[in-house]
Amino acid sequence: MYVADSRADADPSAGSTTGIAGGTTGIARSTARVSAAVTPTVFALGAVSLITDVSSEMVTAVLPLYLVTGLGLSPLGFGLLDGIYNGFSALVRLAGGHLADRGGGRHKWVAGIGYAVSAACKPLLLLAHTLTPIGLVLAADRTGKGLRTAPRDALISLSSTPENRGRAFGVHRAMDTAGALLGPLVAFLILRATVDGYDTVFTVSFCVAVVGVLVLVLFVPGGKRAGERGPGGRGSGPGARERTAVEHPRPRPTLRAAFALLARRDLRRITVCALLLGLATVSDSFVYLLLQRRLGVPDRWFALLPLGTAAAFLLLAVPLGRLADRVGRWRVFLAGHGALLLAYALLLTSWHGTALPYAVLLLHGAFYAATDGVLMAVASDSVPEQLRSSGLALVQTGQAAARFVCSLGFGAAWTLWGDRTALMASAVALAVCAAFAFTLRPGRSVLEPAS
Repeated sequence: MYVADSRADADPSAGSTTGIAGGTTGIARSTARVSAAVTPTVFALGAVSLITDVSSEMVTAVLPLYLVTGLGLSPLGFGLLDGIYNGFSALVRLAGGHLADRGGGRHKWVAGIGYAVSAACKPLLLLAHTLTPIGLVLAADRTGKGLRTAPRDALISLSSTPENRGRAFGVHRAMDTAGALLGPLVAFLILRATVDGYDTVFTVSFCVAVVGVLVLVLFVPGGKRAGERGPGGRGSGPGARERTAVEHPRPRPTLRAAFALLARRDLRRITVCALLLGLATVSDSFVYLLLQRRLGVPDRWFALLPLGTAAAFLLLAVPLGRLADRVGRWRVFLAGHGALLLAYALLLTSWHGTALPYAVLLLHGAFYAATDGVLMAVASDSVPEQLRSSGLALVQTGQAAARFVCSLGFGAAWTLWGDRTALMASAVALAVCAAFAFTLRPGRSVLEPAS
């Protein structure tokens, strides 16, 4: 839904105006609606995420090949590092959410620390060549991600109205994914153009990450400002609107109050479902390695595989965010896991056609477009404003911890029984968890479209 309404229509006396003037009026109306629906804070955070994702996805795109082929790690060893890379942030997400809420709305600065920590880790990869130091660097990098994710998403939520929150997260995730699209492409070009390709990728990644931190500092307003300003920059924005619906007295932003949020039935169910589904969500890196083995993709082309996921995510994030606002966010969230299950099924078939990678990567990107931002929009509906960052961190922590366990388990299963058996087990687990999540669904306020 748009915050702006049809009152922006032209005066009736101008109804006879046609042609270019009429077209200009239509464009102006459309632009006004889009500007009202998504705030400048969301666009600024989207720009930060875009730049940061260029940096991080440059590393992510080459890391599986660098570790397995370059350093000779086994699937189990890679699963351990991949679990650290994707799940270690679970240990600090609650801390980041609590610090942002406890600091009186210092979401921007807590997020900034997280971005800075991740940026500082990029050049350290140049010095790490064995399992232990690489694991420590990746753990530090994910610590930065854990610190920044909940405060960033809280800023998006607080600067948006409940009616268009799905779209706001969709716009942010689309911009974020544009960076994920560019990152592997940059890494691919660097690997083709240089001799010491991996070292150059890590160095350029650091420089880009620093630019992202600067954009955050210079262009993103602070937490209180972002939460109090409405879509048009007025004081009667989403923060003011939601404050009228918050129960009194307002809970203080303490860790005890954050964990007490799980007493809310809807948030508890959302967290449990995110955790269970995360236990059966195979890491992106394993999906790309499976595709490479099935199709015999040359090493020099491996960095391009994430582009398919990123392109589908970019194209579908905003439309699926709008759809979630209209038909219900939980329905879209579960449908996204259905797309992932279908991608697993395609990888398990004997089909080796040229369309296989396109189909798998399209479904993989659709999964993220239907779940990543939509989950945060769902959770935001069940969390009071003053604990928004902590509440979102609870859900993110459960999901990240589950994906950490999944990476370890999948790597071990691949090593012991082979990739096909490991993927079959994950597919069965995903189907069971999705069916359970469908029955253990949140209340009507989350299932139904915002009004």
